[in-house]
Amino acid sequence: MWKDTNFKNLSKKWFLDSFQHEYSYHFKWLGRPIIQYPQDMIAIQELIWKIKPDLIIETGIAHGGSLILSASILELIGKGEVIGIDIEIKKHNRMPMENHPLGKRIHMIEGSSISKSIRNKVYEFAKGKKRVMVILDSNHTHKHVLNELKLYSPLVTKGSYLVVMDTIVEYMPKSFFKNRPWGIGDNPMSAVKEFLKHDKRFKVDNIIEKKLVITVAPNGYLKCIKKS
Repeated sequence: MWKDTNFKNLSKKWFLDSFQHEYSYHFKWLGRPIIQYPQDMIAIQELIWKIKPDLIIETGIAHGGSLILSASILELIGKGEVIGIDIEIKKHNRMPMENHPLGKRIHMIEGSSISKSIRNKVYEFAKGKKRVMVILDSNHTHKHVLNELKLYSPLVTKGSYLVVMDTIVEYMPKSFFKNRPWGIGDNPMSAVKEFLKHDKRFKVDNIIEKKLVITVAPNGYLKCIKKS
């Protein structure tokens, strides 16, 4: 399928057209808006089920759908917790999360994911956890994502994944991000490339992208292949 150029071009056109309709805003996971493409939602649940992590660290909460997705798979597994970090967690998002049936598996931390105090809180919580997975989906500038990669990659355990969302920004028209501080050359993809030059614990799992074809995270599914 990956060798089918026509199919890939069609998928790319579909993605760009769908983005203009805010397609990722159309979905909820167990009642909470998730702001993700279904393909990546499926990929994430596959990874969680395979890895069976004791802890999933997610930067960027928004309405909380991604935290609920992670928590729901952990609930089926029968173990594990999720930490969500966001610069601001509004009351109308926090309350439904705390009162959700899966809220017992979720911990929310308000503050910058790259601040020393937040980093210390996360590391303290991660102590003793045998399997840790990280998903980065907050501020999408090169500098911010690279800082997140450096801060949280040491927590990812061998065989687990460090997932960097929205690397697709590198391949999208400049006009799509007029009111955003990120764009071509300054985004999660550029941060991943810089990170992989110096950190040999991770490699891009191309198999995931090849089977999804449509994804917001091309080259963003990073598998940890060495112990820290």
